[in-house]
Order: sequence, then C-alpha cells, then structure tokens
Amino acid sequence: MTLPPEIAHLLTALVLFQLKHFICDGPLQTKAMVDAKSIYGATLGLTHAGIHGLGTFVVFVISGFDVRLAAALALADFVLHYHIDFSKENIVKWQGWTVKDAPFWWALSADQMLHHLTYLALAAIAFKI
Repeated sequence: MTLPPEIAHLLTALVLFQLKHFICDGPLQTKAMVDAKSIYGATLGLTHAGIHGLGTFVVFVISGFDVRLAAALALADFVLHYHIDFSKENIVKWQGWTVKDAPFWWALSADQMLHHLTYLALAAIAFKI
C-alpha cells in the first residue's frame, strides 16, 4: 500500500517532531535548565524553550515550508513549550511531589502529552488540515 504524498509528508514531519523532542528534552537539556523551568523568566528555562523553538523551525524548513511560516510556528512552539514546562514544574513543586509519587509521573505524562499535542496542532496549521 502506498500512502498519498501529502499523508507521507505529514507523517514524516510528525516523526521529525518526535526526534526533535527527544533531542531537545534529552541530550540538549541540562539539569540547570530543568531547575530553572520553575522560575518565570529564568534564562535557562527560556533557553530550553528556545532550543525547542529552533528545532521546530528546522523541522518545518526541512519539511519544505516557507521560512516565515516556519518562524511563526516555531515562535508559537517556544511560547507554548515554555509555559507548559513552567506550569508542570510549579504544580509538582507546590504539591511536593517527587519521583516516588505517582502524581509526579502523571504530571510528567501530562506535560509530554501537551508538547506532542502542540506538534499535532502546529502540523495541522502548516498542512492546513
């Protein structure tokens, strides 16, 4: 079975978003960035979100989209990523949850789900779905 080209293009972009997310939340994220996420406006928290925004820009450019659209969607990802991380970190801190508490993992799962739903929404905008 051969996929229609537009579906293959969309799926390729979504796979690139998964790779981007792994790289930005994994090897490119430092402990200092994680610690800074709960402080609104902290440079390292903004840097982390900026790395995600840059990655989103690269995904859209590689996927053949106009640089202006890629930049606008990357900015949206930066803003959303920053606020999702800030919210999750502060909820976890306010509740006093640690890795030993089930709600910590629920919060982390919710955080990751929101990031991935962001990528789906950005792709929907770019692909005019």
